[in-house]
Amino acid sequence: MADLLWDDVSDFFDPDLMGPLPDVRVPDASVEDWQTVLDLVVEKGWKCRYCEGGTVLPMPRAEPVLARPADAEFPDLRVWPTADVLAIFRFHAADEVDFDVDLRELQGQERIDVFCGFLREIGRRLGKPVLMDPQGDYGHPVLGFDVDADRVVVLADPLAR
Repeated sequence: MADLLWDDVSDFFDPDLMGPLPDVRVPDASVEDWQTVLDLVVEKGWKCRYCEGGTVLPMPRAEPVLARPADAEFPDLRVWPTADVLAIFRFHAADEVDFDVDLRELQGQERIDVFCGFLREIGRRLGKPVLMDPQGDYGHPVLGFDVDADRVVVLADPLAR
């Protein structure tokens, strides 16, 4: 059974209402959590590409990436859990695993199922919630992986947006 039904949550995936690039995050994280996510990407065989300032490099270890000086080239890790769904990890801080998704890629039940599966994989591996905030509305998650429920759940009223 699907975690979320498209008809119930389509407003949360409307780029005009939510902004096209919502923030997805794992709060209260650590360098070890970041490394766990990097290891998960490799283990799952998800297509990925790591770059620093536009230069493609091998998959890094979390500690040196997160310890980089503020003036270093900006790193990002692009992960495709499927060919049509992209998550971009940003490495802003050790205490929060953060990534963006493009809502234009997450239209319809099939894509929502892929997205929920991706959040579940990360949340289960870390044993932590994975939250999605509307673009520019940090700290107000609308949905996320709930550790106790072991599934992605709605955290806000779609009509309240």
